[in-house]
Amino acid sequence: MAGNTSREGAGVVSRAMAILTAFDEAHPRLPLGELSRRADVPLSTTHRIVGELVRLGALARTETGDYVIGRLIWDLGLLSPVHSDLREVASPFLQDLYAGTLATVHLAVRDGSRVLYLDRVTGKRSVPVVSRVGTRLPLHATGVGKVLLAHAPADVQQRVLRRLTPVTPYTVTQPGRLRAQLVAVVADGYATTSGEMTIGACSVAVPVRSGPDVVAALGVVVSSIRRDRPRLVSALQVAAHAISRTLGP
Repeated sequence: MAGNTSREGAGVVSRAMAILTAFDEAHPRLPLGELSRRADVPLSTTHRIVGELVRLGALARTETGDYVIGRLIWDLGLLSPVHSDLREVASPFLQDLYAGTLATVHLAVRDGSRVLYLDRVTGKRSVPVVSRVGTRLPLHATGVGKVLLAHAPADVQQRVLRRLTPVTPYTVTQPGRLRAQLVAVVADGYATTSGEMTIGACSVAVPVRSGPDVVAALGVVVSSIRRDRPRLVSALQVAAHAISRTLGP
């Protein structure tokens, strides 16, 4: 009897994992039927397990009835040594950047073909932005995303360049133009955007390294960068260098 219970429990866990891993960057939200198909779990079983995962916060249901990854998974992900150590090391430098700029400050990493926001510092005088901690946004439309994309493997770049969807009228959707921007990001050491994710918001971002590898991006969002670009780039690079030095090789 105990053996049967153990095997049944293992089966439920396996099916729950199959359901959770059915989501990816190309399928961030799924209706129940598609979720069942992608997980290769019977529809009735999927319905039962999904209900429990929603109750626990591992999944969430949208207004349209689709399912998305829930906050619980994000919170657990923050316990990963890579993310938790990076946030802990970077936190005081994000606070210093905010104090010096009064701009929204972002720390982000690449998550497949999206940019994942690990931390954010903002205030009443900061430019409104759509990003939140745990948000995943397009790499090609954000400053931190362009930094991460510029230093991403070639196959990731090609995958993103094939799907350049506009977020605003100012989003760069021409592959040749974006490719040229990515080359400039590597050469110049920073990326900028202007109204590409949110109209009225500009961003500047720089890479954060651990040894030779770019492991994150640090950015600020302001209303304009015409006059303050050199100052913002310098402040970001000082903070990013300090974070990188603390992270070590």
